[in-house]
Amino acid sequence: MTHDITDTTPAPGTSAAPVPEAGARTQPSTQDTAAHRALALLAQHRLATTPQMHQLLSPGAARQVTSAVLNTLREDNLATYTVLPHSNRLRAWYLTTRGARAVTGWPELRGRTVQAPGSTAEASLRATHTLTVLRAHLAFLAAARQRGDEYGPMDWVPEIAHRLPDTGGEDKLIADAVLHYTATTPRRLQYRAFIEIDRATMSSERLARKLISYARFNDYTPQPVGRRGTVADQAAMLAWQRFYPRFPRVLFIVTGASETSLQRRIEDLRAMTAGHPLVAQVAGQVPLGAAILEDIEQQGASAAVWTPLAGPADPRSWTDL
Repeated sequence: MTHDITDTTPAPGTSAAPVPEAGARTQPSTQDTAAHRALALLAQHRLATTPQMHQLLSPGAARQVTSAVLNTLREDNLATYTVLPHSNRLRAWYLTTRGARAVTGWPELRGRTVQAPGSTAEASLRATHTLTVLRAHLAFLAAARQRGDEYGPMDWVPEIAHRLPDTGGEDKLIADAVLHYTATTPRRLQYRAFIEIDRATMSSERLARKLISYARFNDYTPQPVGRRGTVADQAAMLAWQRFYPRFPRVLFIVTGASETSLQRRIEDLRAMTAGHPLVAQVAGQVPLGAAILEDIEQQGASAAVWTPLAGPADPRSWTDL
């Protein structure tokens, strides 16, 4: 079984949960309102355009349904928008300070720090990267809906930070997102992945060095402190084991340059994997891959558009890395 996959296929002889009796229909609904879901999505993803919110919130309905929900939130001063430059007046929505306070403590956001942009200008400055990250999520979401897999709008968690050994001047690994995906056929398998979005705004070498950070995190055991039998013993496990049952695969998604330039960046990632001893060691345990954002949008996130960073470079699905 692949390192980051959990098989959750029901055991033989088990059955699905019983269907509630008719009387249960008199109970309060367990379904959140569209306004609740919209606020949670904006809190999770920080910023989203109107079309992106439509894909997240109600892809099967008319676009006006999503617009009505967003405009109601704006009237209630829970959300607002900035108009993106050079975009034909495209709106990017985000929570107001009041909206951020409203979602504090919601179960689906537990453990997340929700902060509203301080101004429209601040929202505009973070828009390019944030909206590009969300584009990648939407590609996975579209593929999951087509395949019938379990992967929802909240199963992509942006900006996950983990501590690293205090060496080399860097003490944190910050992934652009962590993906939690459950495939349902031919058997039920759970996947997890660290996502790195590269918009060709940094050098190819600097991008490839991120692989070293992931390799360090994979190998990092925090130093024990305190008395025996307390925190010291709990810290003896690898750091990632506190958060994940298996170390997530690492997926790089590149965009923002010509196809030739992007393919070269992927080749540089492969060279780092082969050339760095710690990364090469991790590559023997953890699936590593890279793809071009436009390819996963046009062909599907589950299509054979992912280049493995170790071994043969034949493209394949991200679940087959």
